[in-house]
Amino acid sequence: MKLFVRDLTVIDSTYLDHRRGFVGESYQVDVVLDGQLNEQSMLLDFSLVKKQIKAIIDAEVDHKLLVPQSADYCSVSIQADRTQVDYILEDHSVIQLKSPHQAYCLLDAESITIPLLEAYLEQVLLVKLPKNITGLSITLRSEVISTPYYHYTHGLKKHDGNCQRIAHGHRSKIDIYINGQYSELWVKKWAQRWSDIYLASDEDLLDSTLLSFTPSESTVPMHCSAYHSAQGYFELLMPASRCEVLNNDTTVEELARFICETIKQEEGQNNVIVYAYEGIGKGAIAEL
Repeated sequence: MKLFVRDLTVIDSTYLDHRRGFVGESYQVDVVLDGQLNEQSMLLDFSLVKKQIKAIIDAEVDHKLLVPQSADYCSVSIQADRTQVDYILEDHSVIQLKSPHQAYCLLDAESITIPLLEAYLEQVLLVKLPKNITGLSITLRSEVISTPYYHYTHGLKKHDGNCQRIAHGHRSKIDIYINGQYSELWVKKWAQRWSDIYLASDEDLLDSTLLSFTPSESTVPMHCSAYHSAQGYFELLMPASRCEVLNNDTTVEELARFICETIKQEEGQNNVIVYAYEGIGKGAIAEL
């Protein structure tokens, strides 16, 4: 007997890629359970499927940085209260982070792929489910988006939950209207501008000499952010070309406002409406 749940949850996370650097992603999750009926003539109550499996997925991979720690160009140092990750990119620039342990999902792989994540979650979940569940299949899929979209990574130090982690992200669509008409031009511009981008707040900027770790030698300009939050102290050093620094927090509300104000500067008297998404099916609207 099999039991299925589609769109069980959404995973919003970022993974490290040798060419692209930080890649923010949003995956829809489908699950199929296999096993024997229990004393209630069920495999597992749907409310428990949604609650238990979602909680495990959230704890393992959601709002985390997915790190391919077996890659030759990846170095991981687990210390007393934080973990440092040094990741060399294809262009020989480096991303370095030092964050509380729970900000990462360390995977024994050379690269992060959907099949890898599916297999990892299946393995983790199966041992935590009731004994009558003998098999499990996880399917991760990206939202079908017919218009240009972007991948962004950020951290929200003021957030009470896991959004405070300095490197988690989203794959997000954006809708822009000028005088009530959908603007393919502006949507394309922002999708290109924020392709695999890290979005930082200027109040989190730090001189790299103040980092608690030794910065790698670099021939390119670097961006450095750090902040304290409820989960601990987060530090990040990365190529400045892969980052945009904003004069506000990087909540989706502020991103929508920033995009709208930036477009308005060029559109003048024209009405501008921006629908900025944070992952799948949620976001903020700004109008000027």
